[in-house]
Amino acid sequence: MGTFRKRPIRYPLFVLSIFGIVTFVLLCIWNIGIGIGYGVGFVLLMAYTWKVEKITFEETEKHIESISFRMKKVGEEALLEMPIGILLVNDQYEIEWSNPYMQNVLNMENLVGEGIVNISDDIYVLMKTEETNEDTITLRDRKYRVYYKKEENLLYFFDVTEQIAIEKQYYADSTVIAILFVDNYDEITQAMDDQPRSLTNTLVTSIVNDWAAEQGIFVKRISSDRFLAVLNESILMELEKKKFAILDTIREKTAQKNMSLTLSIGVGAGSSSLVELGELAQSSLDLVLGRGGDQVAIKQPTGKLKFYGGKTNPVEKRTRVRARVISHALRDLIQDSDQVFVMGHKNPDMDSIGASVGVRKMAQMNDVKGYVIINFEELNGSVTRLMNEIESKSDFYEHFLTPEEAATKMTEKSLLIIVDTHKPNLVIDSHLLKLAEKVVVIDHHRRSEDFIENPTLVYMEPYASSTAELVTELLEYQPKRAKINMLEATALLAGIIVDTKSFTLRTGARTFEAASYLRTNGADTVLVQRLLKEDVDTYIERSKIVQTVKFVKPGIAIAVGEEAKVYDSVLIAQTADILLTMKDVGASFVIAHRSDGKIGISARSLGEVNVQLVMEKLGGGGHLTNAACQVESNSIAGVKKYLEEAINEVLEGSSES
Repeated sequence: MGTFRKRPIRYPLFVLSIFGIVTFVLLCIWNIGIGIGYGVGFVLLMAYTWKVEKITFEETEKHIESISFRMKKVGEEALLEMPIGILLVNDQYEIEWSNPYMQNVLNMENLVGEGIVNISDDIYVLMKTEETNEDTITLRDRKYRVYYKKEENLLYFFDVTEQIAIEKQYYADSTVIAILFVDNYDEITQAMDDQPRSLTNTLVTSIVNDWAAEQGIFVKRISSDRFLAVLNESILMELEKKKFAILDTIREKTAQKNMSLTLSIGVGAGSSSLVELGELAQSSLDLVLGRGGDQVAIKQPTGKLKFYGGKTNPVEKRTRVRARVISHALRDLIQDSDQVFVMGHKNPDMDSIGASVGVRKMAQMNDVKGYVIINFEELNGSVTRLMNEIESKSDFYEHFLTPEEAATKMTEKSLLIIVDTHKPNLVIDSHLLKLAEKVVVIDHHRRSEDFIENPTLVYMEPYASSTAELVTELLEYQPKRAKINMLEATALLAGIIVDTKSFTLRTGARTFEAASYLRTNGADTVLVQRLLKEDVDTYIERSKIVQTVKFVKPGIAIAVGEEAKVYDSVLIAQTADILLTMKDVGASFVIAHRSDGKIGISARSLGEVNVQLVMEKLGGGGHLTNAACQVESNSIAGVKKYLEEAINEVLEGSSES
């Protein structure tokens, strides 16, 4: 605008005028008549040009003034009439000016001098926060997107109520896919005649269809024991509020017909891709079945997991078909390998060592070299005694290797078998997992989210009392090229006895069958008792912890070790076992410092409280009746507080990870 008012077009006109005058003088000198004619024409032309320039300037200036006036008016109207809230705030967080729209929003005639804190705490927090300059807040039941310009102390408010409502509706209508699996359906119905089987089939279908119709879910039976369900997020939220009551319904209604049928549900949610939803649902179902069934897992693309149910112990499978199939598959893998390495979990117990010894025997039965990986510095009393027996009375002590020795021997054709755990961070040496091309997992714990990547073969049966029981069954179907000796059978039997607390917990018919097989093959029960003996000092230490027991809820007992004392992890577990044998104790938790600098929690239950879910909330895992975790903390009191919160959450009915 300033450049225009200097009228720059006049400069070339001045030059042209001077040039015309010079030309006129020269023409007059040469020929007076031609000079006068040229002069008259040039004057007329220049007069017209200057007049046009003046008119153009005046009209343009009027147009610019008109636009400036209109722009100013539009700016004022935008400031005062547009549906955008504006607040000008001083350094004391008081309002200095507001537009009419903001007055209408807050239903106040005069906002000047009003403190921001009185309007909204959220706005005050936004102005005080350095990290962000925008937020969504609620004013008078409506949602506003607030932008804060720190330099001018200006706040802009945009109404996004409808936008957020649409986003919520979109989320609520998002598709969710679920796969429902009827646990133990084939085993229960295979011995039935056609009519009872048909009635059972109809009962299950009727229960699921009635539930689906009540909730507004589309469900389709895709096989004798599987259903496919399609629903949306809003329905899923309602099911979560009810803690998936269908689990209890199908368990109770089939129990009335003398059938122990339960339901497992895998849910895929949080993705716009139907293919991904299906994969998430199947992955969730695999996780649920690995945890023993009778529960629900909801999985998001981010890996976030929620669990519901898991109130009952896994039902023991009466048929050994799966054990035979797994044993034959394992035989083929062993025979295709040049060496077999067996590895259990850190701080191995009798089950881990016994199962490792049993798997090494499988390799020997297939004429393949087998080695047990062990950290000799982590052995406790009973395992140390077993290792001493093996060293003095057997010829396979040389087949026990340290992780470093195993790493030097391992080749591309080697097979690594993990026993009694499925978590990569719990194995004796996780580096060996990366070295091995083929990995097999044999475990009896409920499956958790943290799982060994890409195993070649997985045999996980949460119903089993111990990994030693599973390995014993697998041994029965291996080639009989080498007979199980007394120490190998005794190690396996000791693993079963320790994990069942002398056949009192998690013991099924197949547990006794496995024990009978081992006894037939020379297992020495007297040697087992000698291996499991404890010293008087350990007994006294355990008694001191028991003296601290407190009931945080009816039937739920918590005992703690001394703050300044380190306890053996086995002693912590034994104390939890002892508490469970006492009157009025349905679940026991023992908290104490461990030698690795962490605080350990051992949890035991008679089945009414799922201690696995409690321990998962604190980063651990295990079984419904037997679980543990390790917490990075220096304070037993602090860990106890977290434990009590986890117990309360689980008792309310859900678990999230």
